[in-house]
Amino acid sequence: MIGTGGSSHRHRKIREQCGSCPNRFSRDKRQVITEDSDTTDVESSTDEEDRWKEVARTAEIPVDYYNIQKLIKYIKAGNQTATIMSLCCLKDYDLSTQINQFAIQDIGGLDILVNILECNDTKCCLGSLTVLSEITLNIDIRKTIIDLDGIPLIVDVLNSAMKNLKTMAAETLANVSKVRLARKYVRVYGGIPKLVDLIDIKLSILQTPREQLSPEDIESLNMARAGARALWTLADSKHNMEQMRKSGIVPLMARLLKSCHIDVVIPIMGTVQKCSSEPKFQLAITTEGMIADIVTHLSSECTDLKMEGSTAIYKCAFDETTRDLVREAGGLEPLVTIIKDKAVRENKPLLRGATGAIWMCAISDANVKQLDSMRTVNHLVALLNDECDEVLTNVCGALSECVRFQNNREALRQAGGLPAMVALLNSSHAPLLENLAKALKECAEDPESMRILEELDAVRLVWSLLKNTSTRVQANAAYAICPCVKNATDSAELVRSLVGAMELVVGLLKSKDISVLSAVCAAIATIAQDQTNLAILTDLRVIYKLADLVNTTDDLLRMNLAAAVAACACYGNNTEELGRLRTVTPIVTYMTSDNPMVHRSTAMALEKLSMDPQNCITMHQSGVVPFLLECIGSTNKELQLAAAGCLRNIRELALRAEEYMLKIDDD
Repeated sequence: MIGTGGSSHRHRKIREQCGSCPNRFSRDKRQVITEDSDTTDVESSTDEEDRWKEVARTAEIPVDYYNIQKLIKYIKAGNQTATIMSLCCLKDYDLSTQINQFAIQDIGGLDILVNILECNDTKCCLGSLTVLSEITLNIDIRKTIIDLDGIPLIVDVLNSAMKNLKTMAAETLANVSKVRLARKYVRVYGGIPKLVDLIDIKLSILQTPREQLSPEDIESLNMARAGARALWTLADSKHNMEQMRKSGIVPLMARLLKSCHIDVVIPIMGTVQKCSSEPKFQLAITTEGMIADIVTHLSSECTDLKMEGSTAIYKCAFDETTRDLVREAGGLEPLVTIIKDKAVRENKPLLRGATGAIWMCAISDANVKQLDSMRTVNHLVALLNDECDEVLTNVCGALSECVRFQNNREALRQAGGLPAMVALLNSSHAPLLENLAKALKECAEDPESMRILEELDAVRLVWSLLKNTSTRVQANAAYAICPCVKNATDSAELVRSLVGAMELVVGLLKSKDISVLSAVCAAIATIAQDQTNLAILTDLRVIYKLADLVNTTDDLLRMNLAAAVAACACYGNNTEELGRLRTVTPIVTYMTSDNPMVHRSTAMALEKLSMDPQNCITMHQSGVVPFLLECIGSTNKELQLAAAGCLRNIRELALRAEEYMLKIDDD
């Protein structure tokens, strides 16, 4: 018998536990949901869904429900011929409806269907998998199949020589693997290399229209599509992605992207998109020449394909080479076409992918120039009223890169983007605030834009971001404060009008984050340009907090810290106090950096510190003179002047000391 004749003790035990009781799943629902908690597409039966199911059961039960259960009984008790015939009849019913799925569940049909996979009859296995591939659209059925240890049995079917059998096995795995535990089992039982083998088909088949293919080639194409669907689902796991890479999926993905069959390209593009979050795959995607094929599909009429493709570019385009490849392949124009299409506004995944791709691509200056020709800033400004935080984050990120150029600052201002951006400063979404602060920093460099920002009280809102719990928001806000203070109409009064503003800035010097410390030092260097503000900062003991930071090896912090020391040293007895706090020698070591900007700010700090004779002696003993002599030959005028000023002070002290010694000798 094909039905329960080969049923193992394990399966009988599970059937006894499940039975036909309506509450048979309640025993393990909590456990399965917990195990499935980190899936990308979390699926769980809510209370509302459970209530709906109970209503569905108590409603008038159709005749199909009982007919399906009769067929299950025939499979359970019949011989091989009866089993095959019953499975064929079972496929004639609409198994995508829940009541028909309940019919199979309630009579213990899942146990029987899984048990059939252990037999050697390929027709029975094919019939069982055909049914399973349809009913596994139901999440409870997926979980039950896992409980029945069905995953290793389905994986074993992938060893078959029959293409249609492997196709149905892959289709079933594509559905069941939406549960996290199933993804793990597929990997553990060696299913991933077998699925990768399914997508290894000839390029000629992929590029030939379906109607021109032979029946055998169509079978190969269907098998590749099913394998791609299964891998797409399995790619939600990082461990699975690594196993795919080791199994040689990368060149096969590149081949499938060249297919003319959309039903094959969509799942493989989805797999590429998910895998592109991993650095090893990002490099492989570029080296295998996939970018050009991804760009080609951005002009497809299929929105799912455009969404997966744009998201893949979003993830990969952090690399300069990839950004250049996108531009050279003509990818910027279809991305802009997507975001300016009003019909796309409701499709948030597509809009998020396209705006993210534009953001990453805009990091390259050459890409910004091409984007300018398509009036991209205006199209981005039109999206600033979107309700999706992720879309807004990407839009502001793209604008922050575009407004590095003056022409785009003007375009943003004329398009009315500044009021919309300032309004978004009241958001609580940290990534959005991070990009907003970065964009407003660039806008504040434009005097006309700064006037608008002042009218909108933007400086106060930016300053308040320093209280945000995100260190990245704090850092970008502190950097944004610099041009806001520098270009304000009355910068000194502006800072003092913000209650507790300077206390907040000085307080952040206790941060453990290097980027925050660097940004705050830059802000202090700007604020301290006004003597009254510098006096307030001094009263807040800013130099003691700066002195605590001087023993750093980070070049960005060195550059901004030295600038802050240079700005604060020239008030009262700060110069002498900084020397007493032993800041001179560590600052001298900054001259060993390879960054010329560090040399510039360090020379400026040393020039101010050299106003004190004792500091001059310390500098000379620290071996600063050769570095200063080298800096005098720099092409940077500020560095030249600061180095020369410091040398002059050291030399004057030496001359005075020499004169004093000669006077003593004469006496």
